[in-house]
Amino acid sequence: APPTITRVRANLPNPNDSTLSSAGPGQWVVIVGSNLASTSQIYFNGYAGAFNNGIFSDTSMVVQIPADMPFATLDQSKLNTIRVVTGFGEVIYTFPIKPDAPVIVSMSNEMALAGEKVTIYGNNFFYIDKVIFPGNIAVTTGITTNNAGSILTVTIPAGVTTGGAISVVNRYGTGTSILLFNDMTTGVIQNWDNVSNFDWGAGSSNNSATYPNNRGYYGTMNSSALNAGDFGWWNGNRSFNTKSSQWVPVANLSETLDKFAVKFEINVTAAWNGASIYILKDYNWTYVARYEPWLNNGTAGNFTTSGWQTVVMPLSKFKKKANGQDGTGDPAASLTALLGAAGKGSIHFFLVNSGTVKSTDVTTAIDNIRVVRISN
Repeated sequence: APPTITRVRANLPNPNDSTLSSAGPGQWVVIVGSNLASTSQIYFNGYAGAFNNGIFSDTSMVVQIPADMPFATLDQSKLNTIRVVTGFGEVIYTFPIKPDAPVIVSMSNEMALAGEKVTIYGNNFFYIDKVIFPGNIAVTTGITTNNAGSILTVTIPAGVTTGGAISVVNRYGTGTSILLFNDMTTGVIQNWDNVSNFDWGAGSSNNSATYPNNRGYYGTMNSSALNAGDFGWWNGNRSFNTKSSQWVPVANLSETLDKFAVKFEINVTAAWNGASIYILKDYNWTYVARYEPWLNNGTAGNFTTSGWQTVVMPLSKFKKKANGQDGTGDPAASLTALLGAAGKGSIHFFLVNSGTVKSTDVTTAIDNIRVVRISN
């Protein structure tokens, strides 16, 4: 006889009879019915799923809904269905299979200007209705996503005058970011405009011809090619050094390092390869974060940006020296170990060449140096 499906229940030992009203990709469920043991194919939302007949019986099947379900390319007429095929027939059962609400992880440029296209990275970017920017300014057109639902592109709308979280809304819910878009004050240590704790070092500029779409003034870190082993960060335009500022509020110092990060925007117009930006606190070399964007899985190559982009350096990236190399060992044991009991200090960007070969010239602009929360 052909198969039948009467319900879908949770794959849990207790309670093991919980009937589900919906499920999502990657979730294990039990399909309950009859004549199921000879199942040859299972489709969820029209998408074929893998299964193991060894955990089937004639009245139940333990299966995992495919975690890689490409919602962006599914046949809309087959959404919210489970189809089971055997040698004796098939059955289509109505059952909602839907992803969670969107999740926003990061953004290509958190300080982009109106008219610029940005990329938002995360999960569950399917069937997008709108993207909401600070001030409740919504964009409903021109939004594109990839098939995996992990990348979304959108153009920054006009009229965003405040800073804050962004939200992505789709038919399954709303995801709101931890990152703060267009926020010129929260956690900001140095931006060369409305917040300046600059002490000494490389110069600044507001030249929009050299670095378009700038937000007023920015710092410039430029150097001709550095010889191997050149640590003379104090020479020329090779460092930014600030006065003491609050990195993490004292009330949050019991949290883990990976919940906070140093962020900044960078613009690299000429190919960069071989020199590193070391980030330190209070001129203390015990813990160093290495910014080396020209390294890709350990392989060196030329690096440039297409305009401004946001850099995220979690505080867990500030590491001890290992095997004679700064910033390659263990991270600090805690926020207080890194930042002290007051959670504050100066911040320093040093351009050095710790490698064994000569670097390229380095021509960069840096803006909006800040320490902010990146996870809850």
